[in-house]
Amino acid sequence: MALVTTKEMFEKSMKEHFAIGAFNINNMEFIQAITEAANEANSPVILQVSSSAIKYATLPYLKKMVEAAVETTNIPIALHLDHGPDFETCKMCIDNGFTSVMIDGSKYDFEENVRVTKEVVDYAHSKGVVVEAELGKLAGVEDDVNVAEDDARYTDPDQAYEFVQRTGCDSLAIAIGTSHGAYKFKGEARLRFDILAKVKEKLPNTPIVLHGASSVVPELVEMCNNNGGNIPGAKGCPDEMLKQAGENGVSKINVDTDLRLAMTAQVRRVFNEEPSVFDPRKYLGAAREEIKKTVSHKINDVFCSANKA
Repeated sequence: MALVTTKEMFEKSMKEHFAIGAFNINNMEFIQAITEAANEANSPVILQVSSSAIKYATLPYLKKMVEAAVETTNIPIALHLDHGPDFETCKMCIDNGFTSVMIDGSKYDFEENVRVTKEVVDYAHSKGVVVEAELGKLAGVEDDVNVAEDDARYTDPDQAYEFVQRTGCDSLAIAIGTSHGAYKFKGEARLRFDILAKVKEKLPNTPIVLHGASSVVPELVEMCNNNGGNIPGAKGCPDEMLKQAGENGVSKINVDTDLRLAMTAQVRRVFNEEPSVFDPRKYLGAAREEIKKTVSHKINDVFCSANKA
């Protein structure tokens, strides 16, 4: 099976009310863990790459490792650019075989966001590639995305409708209260499901995307901290809220922080409990298994995308 776009995945997700996990990848262990978990669950999956990941691993390495995952699984896999900062980055990924790209124009005003997004859409569609765009600003820090809490804002449903009509984007990331990084909420977690409902009412056939949606798994934070880490007060989106989002119209849920925590927690544990270990396969193997366990939980228990391939 070759790489696919997200078009058929999202059509099925909207019809059957489940979400598809979009998991960020940085190296071989991430790719293996994610695709093995998805394959065992018979779930479609989106592997997404940020511009920082491209700088770290380079496109040729990432693409070849993803191709290896496609060869060794029997599930639909899409390769997606996460938070493309400009037209040039999106074009580079399209020209290098990505099946989906995100242009993040949320840092601009509405009209400039429309212009930049439309430019990417026109080029991508000419190559058979789909486009995700973003309207509204999520607070937090992740790779090259850094938005202060005071600058964050919710998506306006009326603007969302106009934006999709004018740009022709294939899916839309909206802001309903999630945020990037490990510190998503200071008090109780709260998502604006009323805004989601209004957006879906106006855009019933447009797949909706939720960024900044890691749970910041408490057990992983505790494992990190118990083995020399320093991640106090981290708090993410509860699983039950993410499940509700999938049931109420979100087609794609992004996960990055939880995978980083899974890897770091196990590497720290091995170093702390087995200080004589210096074989990378020992600690990276443990990290890979923890990432796989985390992804399996998301697919089977939260996103409910198992057996949907």
